[in-house]
Amino acid sequence: MPNSSPLTQYQALVSTNKISFDAAQQQAVELLQQLYLMLQSENVSESKQSRTAVKGLYLWGKVGRGKTFLMDLFVSSLANTLPKKEPNKELNKVCKRQHFHHFMQDVHRQLKALSGKPEPLKRIAEKFSQQYRVLCFDEFFVSDIGDAMLLGNLLQFMFELNIVVVSTSNCAPNELYRNGLQRDRFLPAIAAIEQHTQVLHLNGEQDHRHRALTYAQNYFELPHSAQQQIELHQNLLSRFNLNVLEETLIEFEQHRSINILGRQINYIAKNTQIDKPVICFDFSQLCQGARSHFDYIELAKQFSTLLLFNVPPMSGQTYERIKARGTEDNGSNINVSAGTTGEREVMLAPMDDAARRFIALIDECYDCNLNVFITAYVPQEQLYNSGSLMFEFERTKSRLREMASVEYRDNTLL
Repeated sequence: MPNSSPLTQYQALVSTNKISFDAAQQQAVELLQQLYLMLQSENVSESKQSRTAVKGLYLWGKVGRGKTFLMDLFVSSLANTLPKKEPNKELNKVCKRQHFHHFMQDVHRQLKALSGKPEPLKRIAEKFSQQYRVLCFDEFFVSDIGDAMLLGNLLQFMFELNIVVVSTSNCAPNELYRNGLQRDRFLPAIAAIEQHTQVLHLNGEQDHRHRALTYAQNYFELPHSAQQQIELHQNLLSRFNLNVLEETLIEFEQHRSINILGRQINYIAKNTQIDKPVICFDFSQLCQGARSHFDYIELAKQFSTLLLFNVPPMSGQTYERIKARGTEDNGSNINVSAGTTGEREVMLAPMDDAARRFIALIDECYDCNLNVFITAYVPQEQLYNSGSLMFEFERTKSRLREMASVEYRDNTLL
């Protein structure tokens, strides 16, 4: 529905029964509509120095409440109705929508390019201001101290330049980087978010990912017999013309490797000679060891279908250990007093690092609409049912349910 406002699009979808009405969503749509109309009324010829201060929007709530869906309605409304200042330049768009991981990757890339120059974060904010009127971030979440320190200053520079920010998140602004190391240095960023955006809790009871979808199996529980496991894997591989020797499914060290961001990752098989490239990994290679969400971003750029074999149960009793400052964690269960030594104590289960990577992998695949096929040693509901990542894994479970549908594979989800 090009050239339609967020409210017009939402009402049309409700009236045609493509979505069900949700009072909490209606409230969010009305705020997005107000923001849309404010941006429409701006003089398109005004310079960035004379931009008016327009509050953005921060939507937060449980998984499946429609946060991403609503933000995308807003983005599609702006895409064809706000003219570009320089129509011939691809970068000079009015609105940019990114998964938050992608945004941070872009920031780190620009910081590297600006190494040695004064006030690099201010320069980055000014560049964004020259290119975009609105920045939209999906899945806003801060877990790393390095990112927290960057964002504290970057967001304030962006707001000073009157960039409008629209974000979705699973937590309220005052819960961002909760219990994180040196969190007091991130508090000004939280204050800036609360000052420059309208914060709305999308607190509807309905999980829209539980709506009626046409089931298309993408998750396979492994049988007990080793030979039957091999047969299941070979059947899945053959669906995508990925034919490998039986020995390859047993001796993973014989796999060939793919170069992702300067590191070699062993894979079972891949096919890049088709319109929609396919690759298959063992869980141990993709979610254990030195992997980050940046690796998954790069993989999603290169492939349309991903097969992930031998996923183990990731639940477990937590135990205490020392973890170096700056490594990825969600900031929970941290002994802040240890922060003065450059190290901190965290409570983790043995598979929590791998679970965190699995969460990031599914997030990226979902955001890029990759088809994912999984074989695992336990039923899907038992992948992670106890541990310190229960909050984060709820989103993963919800997305896996939605990814197991014809609508997702046909890219027709609303």
